Amino acid sequence: MFPRPVQSRGPGAVATYQALLPIALILWLLPLLGVALTSIRPAADLASGNYFGLPSALAFENYAEVFRNSPIGRYMLNSLVVTVPTVLGAVALSCLTGFALGVYRFRGNLLIFFMFVAGNFVPFQILMVPVRDMTVQFGLYNSYTGLILFHVAFQTGFCTLFMRNFIRSLPRELIEAARVEGVAEWRIFWFIVLPLMRPAIAALSVLIFTFIWNDYFWATVLTTSAATQPVTAGLYSLNGQWIAQWHLVSAGSILAALPPIIMFFLMQRHFIAGLTLGAVK
Repeated sequence: MFPRPVQSRGPGAVATYQALLPIALILWLLPLLGVALTSIRPAADLASGNYFGLPSALAFENYAEVFRNSPIGRYMLNSLVVTVPTVLGAVALSCLTGFALGVYRFRGNLLIFFMFVAGNFVPFQILMVPVRDMTVQFGLYNSYTGLILFHVAFQTGFCTLFMRNFIRSLPRELIEAARVEGVAEWRIFWFIVLPLMRPAIAALSVLIFTFIWNDYFWATVLTTSAATQPVTAGLYSLNGQWIAQWHLVSAGSILAALPPIIMFFLMQRHFIAGLTLGAVK
């Protein structure tokens, strides 16, 4: 069912793998390397047509100029204001729904679980006009609250799928033993199940943080002003009225990519543990 490890194959397969891996890695990182080079390229290089060559000078002042000539600091703060409550809300709700769907056996359990998961299969483009009209009608258009509520609602389905499957992999004997001792259900959740879910919570938090921080589609659909736009939508403002300032856009893109990368490396151990725990018995 699963492919055999490369080490168990013949010498030819191992040599081919070792030769192709660096090539694949370079091709994968090539766009990122191009953006990084452009971010330290002087504007004169772009004006003279030097798009792909080595920079004539290292213009690290592009990063300072991004903050001086654009509200990117405000955009990054907007992203943080939207992303953190979304992660907290979606993960908290999914812990509760995952516990209910993973522990209790009742008629309609599978149907409710399917309703949570079904929303993940609806293309966002189909929902663009209804969601925008609904936010306008409720007075939530172009606001933090509208973005947060929307993201929490749509991310809870995926989070519930993740948490429900994780909880079902936990030893059921722990819950049954607690019930025999007369422990209340909410205490079972809080003191027994929730501590065991910490690796899954960490992994899910990293994933949702990355999803929401990098969201561009809904950031442009549900916001219009610099006061509420996340950084993914605000990067477009770095272009001038007549000239595309790609060196500033590239510098802003690198800055916008740093928070998810930093969060991943800070929580890397918990992230890997959460993804692999329960994979084998």
